[in-house]
Amino acid sequence: MEEFDQIWGNLMARLSTKASMGSSKVKFATGEADLIPFQKIYALMQCTPDISQSNCNYCLGQAVGQYQNCCYGKQGGLVYTPSCIFRWDLYPFYNNSIADAPTPTPPVSISPPSTNNTISKENGITSARTVVIITVPTIIFAALVALTCSLFYYRKPKQETKDLDENSSTECPKFNFETIRLATNDFSDHNKLGQGGFGTVYKGVLSNGRVVAVKRLTRNSKQGGVDFKNEVMLVARLQHRNLVRLLGFCSERNERLLIYEYVPNSSLDHFIYDRDKRLLMDWNMRYKIIVGIARGILYLHEDSQLRIIHRDLKVSNILLDEKMNPKISDFGTARLFPIDQSEDATSKIVGTFGYMAPEYVFNGIVSVKSDVFSFGVLILEIITGQKSNKFCIGEEGGGDLITYAWDNWIGGTASNIIDPILIGAASTHDIVRCIQIGLLCLQDDAAKRPTMASVVLMLDSCTVAVPALSKPAYRTYGHHTTIMSGTQSKSCTSQLSVNQCSISEVGPR
Repeated sequence: MEEFDQIWGNLMARLSTKASMGSSKVKFATGEADLIPFQKIYALMQCTPDISQSNCNYCLGQAVGQYQNCCYGKQGGLVYTPSCIFRWDLYPFYNNSIADAPTPTPPVSISPPSTNNTISKENGITSARTVVIITVPTIIFAALVALTCSLFYYRKPKQETKDLDENSSTECPKFNFETIRLATNDFSDHNKLGQGGFGTVYKGVLSNGRVVAVKRLTRNSKQGGVDFKNEVMLVARLQHRNLVRLLGFCSERNERLLIYEYVPNSSLDHFIYDRDKRLLMDWNMRYKIIVGIARGILYLHEDSQLRIIHRDLKVSNILLDEKMNPKISDFGTARLFPIDQSEDATSKIVGTFGYMAPEYVFNGIVSVKSDVFSFGVLILEIITGQKSNKFCIGEEGGGDLITYAWDNWIGGTASNIIDPILIGAASTHDIVRCIQIGLLCLQDDAAKRPTMASVVLMLDSCTVAVPALSKPAYRTYGHHTTIMSGTQSKSCTSQLSVNQCSISEVGPR
């Protein structure tokens, strides 16, 4: 059953990604996977062409989740929503010619049975088939959409000033320096929110009362004016609830400023590393943060206009809004790839030790799996409340988190990894499953690390099996920071049965 779960889950993740990456005319995918000799799994997914890639991917993920919650274990299934359709079975129920050349129509018509449960005989064996039909009154839905469009169409905001909220184009608004200088009280220390290697962040209030965060890049930055503006235009097009939103920029007087939305709860490190604030973070909150980060990375890797590798994912670059929703920030080191390219080599290593993948540090190989590795470190830090490179248990310090987590995993004492604050207050099985996903992201061999699409699927559904683990890349930190690549060992058996998992529901993005 575990092997079936893995094959089934991988097929669903692959088709969801393929369908959502379709054109503006059609978002459609079919596929099959070998189960046993002479037996395959067939699946079909489609979204209405009017929704975005990320919304299509999310809709299909929800459809798969609804089927798993209702009828997993039955042969075949169909979930039909206003925006997407998902169906799978053990026989080729779709026309191959249609699958090869789909037309830009609404979800393909698949006639469902008249009842939710039917009995069919194949080779003398009676099997149960459950089909799930989800319907919403189409007329009401269409009326609401039309009303919403009308309100936006006839709304005519004043044009005396070019306010950020009124700018509907994809171009990023440009601010003049004097406006930002006044907003930040001449970049006073009292307004300083934080400082990093690329610049200082200040809190500002615009003349219209809007609170913003202003990142003032260091003046000795080697980034040219044209490159700076090109990067600004790209980041401005990134629209996702788990990415911090760029509102505008300024490039004058040898100053380069980035104006972002203000996120009131600062960064994740102010909570997860603080003994008192960590008490406020129960497992549901930490799990919501883990899932939100995963969805933000997935958007960068697969759902945005270009494939974007962040290269500096760490707790201080995860901001938290008023509802503690995570937002990935700081794209100063991001690497842009064409959508059909997943890795490249570089001689310039940038990032933060403790989060960088070994193949990136040693060989300059940067890929989507580099961000996956960093995400694995984030999972362990969020679960333990400890820094990866300054890990300590009790009064003892000097170790590293990855080594400690792996030693306890293979020793059957995974509960030792969990922040004591969470013990007894949450399901240990749920947390242990997250630890397993984190260690999977930290595999020494980049090819064995999952894609972020698979990670999101494993986080969203506990019925999707997590592959067996091999030894992760070890790190040791002393006076000189070094990274040692671990060797693979025998796969360990998970201490968690998928049937015991009961991950809490997370709201839609």
